[in-house]
Amino acid sequence: MNTPTHYTLPDLPEVHPLIERLVSQLGAEWVDETRIVEWSARSGEGVVLLAGDPVRFPEGLDVAAVLPEIMRSFPNRFAVAVVPRQHEEAVAKMYGSNRWPTLLFLRGGHYVTRIAGMQDWDVYLQAVEAALGMPVSRPPTVGVPVVSLPVNPNAPKAHNAHP
Repeated sequence: MNTPTHYTLPDLPEVHPLIERLVSQLGAEWVDETRIVEWSARSGEGVVLLAGDPVRFPEGLDVAAVLPEIMRSFPNRFAVAVVPRQHEEAVAKMYGSNRWPTLLFLRGGHYVTRIAGMQDWDVYLQAVEAALGMPVSRPPTVGVPVVSLPVNPNAPKAHNAHP
């Protein structure tokens, strides 16, 4: 992995100590929607934490507490970044994420996959191992779901112009 360049994001509100520890003690970097692609391209394999609001999604702090153990289980396999709370919606939208917390897996500036929610330890180990072996892909979209309307038997039949 390359030597990290640590960005200082302006106007960070107070950050929970479990999340701050990822940056101050474990080498994670702060990224936002303007820096995440460049960070991922520079970092090679990357895992990005979207912890979510700790009041609404307290398991985000659980993921922040487990992430160092995941890092130890996969030494030097990936870099870690954390998205500040006020930038999470924009980053989540970029990568089609709609659950909190989420670990995004990126490689070389591209999306790979995500692990959403707090998981059992064995599930994390299997999911991280699988993610590190996956090819890059398109991020899933978050949008309006396609819904089929029920067929109205009284509606006029469409006629096909070409038999």
